[in-house]
Amino acid sequence: MQVDKWGNIEDYEIFKFTLENRNGTQAEFSNYGAHWLSLRHLNMASQFTDLLLGYETLEELIYDKFFFGSTIGRFANRIAKGKFRVEDQEYTLSVNNGPNHLHGGSGFNTKVWDYKIVEDKIQFTYLSKDSEDGYPGNLKVHVTYSLSDDDELIIDYFASTDAPTIVSLTNHAYFNLNGSGSILDHKLQINSEKFTPIDSTSIPLGYLKSVSKTPFDFRTPKLIRNQITMEDEQLVMGSGFDHNYVLQYDSLLYNAATLISESSGRGMDVFTTMPGIQFYSGNFLDGVKGKGGANYKKNNGVCLETQFFPDSPNHMSFPSAILNPMELYRHQSVYKFYNL
Repeated sequence: MQVDKWGNIEDYEIFKFTLENRNGTQAEFSNYGAHWLSLRHLNMASQFTDLLLGYETLEELIYDKFFFGSTIGRFANRIAKGKFRVEDQEYTLSVNNGPNHLHGGSGFNTKVWDYKIVEDKIQFTYLSKDSEDGYPGNLKVHVTYSLSDDDELIIDYFASTDAPTIVSLTNHAYFNLNGSGSILDHKLQINSEKFTPIDSTSIPLGYLKSVSKTPFDFRTPKLIRNQITMEDEQLVMGSGFDHNYVLQYDSLLYNAATLISESSGRGMDVFTTMPGIQFYSGNFLDGVKGKGGANYKKNNGVCLETQFFPDSPNHMSFPSAILNPMELYRHQSVYKFYNL
């Protein structure tokens, strides 16, 4: 593992950690926000390409508003009006996305994490103190990254608390299997029969809807372009795809999604132990300067965020995101990259 000094935030040293496997595939991470910074992959044409959107400098990352490669917590996605209840106690969170709370408020992506190198893995640790961003309980979080020789980027999440709280951790990587340009000609498959429809503020309406005969049907591989241009009120609500899909949920790794770029000859499979996956089509990228001077525009990246359902603390019928003392929050997500 290679470790490089990247800069400073106040009195904290910030580093880049680089994992490399026998194929030459490289993945970079940082103790700032436990970010996943890059994934350099070799295709059949012997071209190494970074498949993650992001920034060149730490300074740019500090002011990021798109969550490129961020570790998201305490709660991924939105909570309606920043309010939820645990054991008859109501808690109020910051409101940072219209009327709602998004991605933990100031969020784990803005914190400097402790780190430990364990053989060929990098483990980041953070203590989120009671009442941070309004959440109850002292929450200790571990995020461990590893890179297999089969080009699998593996993320293991662990958390424990001393008081009942809610937890839903994810990574907000934006993928582009070409490295740059539009993702609308990527093919996507999501192994899900239902999704959670949303209101005009992107909060789930509380019921599950079949993907059948809708633009949300990705049960077989389909061009994103063909689906996103269909007429559908839900696409208007999300300004494109920004919706949670319901997965098989039995705490075992489930093949949730597959992303394919025929032009670059690459594919990516997503596996997770979580009950949901958020498909976000990069609807709000607005010309931000990225790596190598790239100008990231709308639909230049795909996010496939493994998670509990958005606003799940306010919907009793959704899988519970409550974590109690003496319980261990644990889940794994795997991103497998390959050539077609």
